[in-house]
Amino acid sequence: MKRVLSVLVFALFLIGCDDGNLIQEDINFEDVAAQKCASNTIIYKVKDSEALLFDATGINFPAETSTQKLEINSTNRVIYRFYNGTVTAATLCETIPPATPVVTDQWTATGGTIVINTTAIKTRNETENSSKITGYNHNITFKNITFDKGNGIQVYETFAFGDYILNTTGLPFAFTKVLKQCPNSKQLYDKNSSEALILDIDPTLITNEATPINTPRTALISNTKNKLTYRLFSGLLTDDYFCNSVYPSTPVVLEEWIAVAGVANISGKIEVTTTSFGNGFKHTVILKNVKMKKGNSDFLLGDNYIYGELLTTN
Repeated sequence: MKRVLSVLVFALFLIGCDDGNLIQEDINFEDVAAQKCASNTIIYKVKDSEALLFDATGINFPAETSTQKLEINSTNRVIYRFYNGTVTAATLCETIPPATPVVTDQWTATGGTIVINTTAIKTRNETENSSKITGYNHNITFKNITFDKGNGIQVYETFAFGDYILNTTGLPFAFTKVLKQCPNSKQLYDKNSSEALILDIDPTLITNEATPINTPRTALISNTKNKLTYRLFSGLLTDDYFCNSVYPSTPVVLEEWIAVAGVANISGKIEVTTTSFGNGFKHTVILKNVKMKKGNSDFLLGDNYIYGELLTTN
């Protein structure tokens, strides 16, 4: 009888004892989209009277495919709040928040790792088989995050905050399709005031001799011979930038994308068709199935991208 009584007392002790660590409460915002305050760096999710806040002051969200890991600290804060009423953007983002609703409880993350996996969002042109990057999706996960609940702690080995999407303006690609060629290097380029598409072409592809019908001169793009480079600049671009032994330092290059090396009968092919007129020749350059790449991000120019036309004379 004493043994049974001891077991019952011990069981009641466990039920009655709460040191703050024994009660596991779930935070669930899986079906809620992440939003960002316009006036600060807080990314948040709200659900009725609850809010999950991620202060991303110390975080750079890159415009390229990447993975970064950062520690939760006094700069990169994560907070879970309970209110006595419905939460709105004004509740979280205003410099002077409204008087209601009032915070009734708060859990503050004291440790853990922030993992941000960034991937490009692309829109596809099915007709041309081309693609364009229109934004970047930043998938945020907290690893081994520890919340201080005030009366104890709660730890999640993996806590998925979710996706934070940043839209971006696509590369202009507003080219004239009128090509120019450097006299010595034979490099081709097309430009406007802020961007250039440069092809270090094999000179034998530009020959003052008409090509037979449906028989263009061809070559594969590579990282050396027939290298294709796209550059976006911060300042006014003129013809003086080109045909130098070394590129000038101004205007500054904001972005540089380089074509992936071609594969025979599959991708990265250059076609040059030459026709004659009077004493001159017109060379039409088409890029077939070319993929442009920067870091881990890429996009497609399409099945048949018209690079442009070059006029030459004998």
